[in-house]
Amino acid sequence: MSAWPGGAAGRDARRAIDAVWRIESPRLIAGLARMTRDVGLAEDLAQDALVAALERWPESGVPDNPGAWLMATAWRRAIDQFRRRATLRRHERALLRELEDRQEASAPDPVAAADDIGDDLLRLVFTACHPVLAPEARVALTLRMLGGLTTAEIARAFLATEATVAQRIVRAKRTLAAAAVPFEVPTGPELSERLASVLEVIYLMFNEGYAATAGEDWTRPELCEDAMRLGRVLAALAPHEPEAHGLAALMELQASRLRARVGPGGEAVPLLDQDRSRWDGFLMARGLAALRRAEGLGRGLGPYGLQAAIAACHARARRPEDTDWAGITALYDALAQVSPSPVIALNRAVAVTMAFGPQAGLEALDALAREPALRGYHLLPAARGDALARLGRAAEARAEFARAADMARNARERDVLRARAAG
Repeated sequence: MSAWPGGAAGRDARRAIDAVWRIESPRLIAGLARMTRDVGLAEDLAQDALVAALERWPESGVPDNPGAWLMATAWRRAIDQFRRRATLRRHERALLRELEDRQEASAPDPVAAADDIGDDLLRLVFTACHPVLAPEARVALTLRMLGGLTTAEIARAFLATEATVAQRIVRAKRTLAAAAVPFEVPTGPELSERLASVLEVIYLMFNEGYAATAGEDWTRPELCEDAMRLGRVLAALAPHEPEAHGLAALMELQASRLRARVGPGGEAVPLLDQDRSRWDGFLMARGLAALRRAEGLGRGLGPYGLQAAIAACHARARRPEDTDWAGITALYDALAQVSPSPVIALNRAVAVTMAFGPQAGLEALDALAREPALRGYHLLPAARGDALARLGRAAEARAEFARAADMARNARERDVLRARAAG
């Protein structure tokens, strides 16, 4: 491997490659999976292309179209691999001829393949969410391949260990290959069966973009945009599914606040401190329209629809003090009935603090203190710190904010918590 340039140039090159990889890897893997019909092989080829970029770009510079460069590199390696295997496996010889014919005819130009992303990403989601995999494996694999998340980030999203998530991903790829799962979007009854898992994957991907679990950036808008686009495609694909519209509504409404969530220096800005004039009115309108479509189907709201209704309460409040916190608490009560989880209970406790006073909120939070899934979860002590501060118990509040800061893995969020601990 070529040596990295020294000093600032080397750091800049590495940051540029990391940024490109975050943006391009889902598109690259999706395109390669369509071409090779093997999700595991697609990720391996993408990783090979990344290694080639790490070797060449520090000296040659990042190409004008890095996605096309990565796709072309992976494409050549795919042909090389199938050429080596062609003498052993007849169906791969046929695939090799198909790939080489396309290359000679310039039919799926790697640039075009990289750009034809909507269908490919959708196929990749449904392939990774195939029933042959356990539900947790479906989500982990898709977040890895489609979202470009690291094993650590996925583990954080699941409140699981990195080793557990790594094993899920490896086994999932082997299972898909062994079952020869087709790279396609299902139809009919199979579509409904797999929709819930796909919705979960897309929302977890959106959440990682909306509030990054680790790193220097508080948000990753490109990940939110990919998730929202997939959500819109799914809603069009399943127009009679309330949850498809509910998820689309939830993401649009939350994304409307993205610009206000980050300050001029990249710092995280909490919801109640945001400049609401910076909220995106177009996205809010889209989200509210999607929520009306979910409600209009007359089948009640599911978990995503209820969360969208909560987000709508925030969107309709022109000032923080106008927020209908009692209504939000009631919606969390309904959400806890259809989709109980420790995180939902925590969010409800925060709403109780705002609706019925800090003492009521603190009691609800303390009831969660022994919840195993929240052990080490920084938002629990952060919420306790806020309730204690509202009660005038400043020293205890500062201790809770300091404890939350020690647990937080995102640098921007950690800065906010440390500031509150110091204040």
